[in-house]
Amino acid sequence: MTAPGHRTATRRVPAGDRARRKRAAIVRAASGAFLRDGYDAGMDAIAAEAGVSKVTVYNHFGSKEELFTAIVGDILDRALADSTALVEARLGASDDVRADLTAICRAWVAGHATPEVLALHNVVVGSTRRLPDLGRTWQELGPDRFHTLVRAALQELVDRGRLVIDDVPLAAIQLSGLVLLPHIAYGAAGSAPDADLTERLITGGVDMFLARYLPSATPTP
Repeated sequence: MTAPGHRTATRRVPAGDRARRKRAAIVRAASGAFLRDGYDAGMDAIAAEAGVSKVTVYNHFGSKEELFTAIVGDILDRALADSTALVEARLGASDDVRADLTAICRAWVAGHATPEVLALHNVVVGSTRRLPDLGRTWQELGPDRFHTLVRAALQELVDRGRLVIDDVPLAAIQLSGLVLLPHIAYGAAGSAPDADLTERLITGGVDMFLARYLPSATPTP
């Protein structure tokens, strides 16, 4: 995935206001190209759309893989911004777990159920067989990063006696499966739940999660 002759250990990334403007133009052009054409988008076309030379693209991003990783990181940063802030500010110390978890899940779904994020996810999924690093990049910058925060907050709730969870990492994945995965699945098919179904998926998913893990819940044998 790395372009020969472009990535080196001593590569110096351009700095300064002009360089930042060029980098931003490259990221905008590359985002549109990757979402439109998939990972097969050409670096020549990206450079032309950004109004820079291909050499300039490689000066900023040592390879096509590095450029795509930057796009994935940028888009997922925006997708996770609100839900991450809510987890860090409220969940671990929550005295109303249902309300705070529902608010977090609404932000989590809203950040991901956008045409941009769903299109990017489809690009990654469609390319992972021949380029498995793309799948690992998505996993590390998206689900793994968010699940790490959720696990820490859930553990705080367990320590405070607000939840009873034997396997916190599993619980974080279960929450994702209940509230987020349906939207990803719909997005892969080129559609999306309407507002009413989205709300029912979120509130119903949180209810199912808490039915299993609230202290009053009866564990399944």
